[in-house]
Amino acid sequence: EVQLVESGGGLVQAGGSLRLSCAASGFTFDDYAIGWFRQAPGKEREGVSCIGISDSTTSYADSVKGRFTISSDNAKNTVYLQLSSLKPEDTAVYYCAAIPAEYGTSWCPASLADYWGQGTQVTVSS
Repeated sequence: EVQLVESGGGLVQAGGSLRLSCAASGFTFDDYAIGWFRQAPGKEREGVSCIGISDSTTSYADSVKGRFTISSDNAKNTVYLQLSSLKPEDTAVYYCAAIPAEYGTSWCPASLADYWGQGTQVTVSS
């Protein structure tokens, strides 16, 4: 059974930090890029960051560049997203998704994702 399970969300004050995890199982991890996406109430889903599992290529949305860091532990089939210097506008449900690496690893188009996690809520208070 394919699973992507996010964890690590929560309530944090502005300026604080969180580390999100995305644990993958049931598919060949190396064949994918893992993307983090977020969706705030009333807003469209936004791509946040992406990592190619086989080549460790990373990319970030301009809105989070310099504040968020994506990494992977391939031995654990887990991708992490370190959120730092959080702002209230970072409040959203954060999802991870697996995109076949054959489409490239420079970014993770949501429309090409094979698998999605259930999401984890991040709330940043001002």
